[in-house]
Amino acid sequence: MILYHNPHCSKSRQALALLQERNIDVAIKLYLKDGIDADEVVALSKALGMHPSEFVRKGEAEYKNLGTDEFSIEEWSDIIEKAPILLERPILLNGDQAVIGRPPENILNLIH
Repeated sequence: MILYHNPHCSKSRQALALLQERNIDVAIKLYLKDGIDADEVVALSKALGMHPSEFVRKGEAEYKNLGTDEFSIEEWSDIIEKAPILLERPILLNGDQAVIGRPPENILNLIH
């Protein structure tokens, strides 16, 4: 399992705490520090069953500067790769399934 994590985000910290309380072994992906590539965004799109426009942070200046959200999956993947702040967080990826941890308890749906 991989948790796309932003330690400055309270929801992301809460999701990580839920995993740790249950002794769930999870890899932490600090996507703001380490980056996220376009292929990962495409994989997240498939795992979430969502178009990338559905899991971006619309309140961010980078989003508002786009002027539209009418982009293909590939275009969104490139946009998020260049501006990872746009990625909603936290996201827990477990195999070929993923869930957005908003609220943080949503991540428990992927833990079997």
